[in-house]
Amino acid sequence: MPKYLITGSYNAEGVKGLMAEGGTARKAQAYAIVESLGGTIEAFYYAFGSDDLYSFVDFPDVASAVAAAGTISSSGRVSAKLTPLITAEEMDAGAAKAKSTKWRAPGA
Repeated sequence: MPKYLITGSYNAEGVKGLMAEGGTARKAQAYAIVESLGGTIEAFYYAFGSDDLYSFVDFPDVASAVAAAGTISSSGRVSAKLTPLITAEEMDAGAAKAKSTKWRAPGA
């Protein structure tokens, strides 16, 4: 299954909800939405900094990943960012294809 990094940033109302419900309750909600879309969570962490949470997630397809991130962000209390992750083997396959790709840089 394709793997994604989901990062999230809470706004003030989201932080209030997190503090009221607790981290494990919000983690359970994350697992519930991912599993309802056929995915699995490999890891889930809270953090301090520009992002408040990090999660490594497997989804069966892109549409499921988009549905999860969109549903989470539509709450208005947390902004989810979805990043597709690429294996070393996928990078090798892309590099091999790039060797036969023709492209001219702008202005070249």
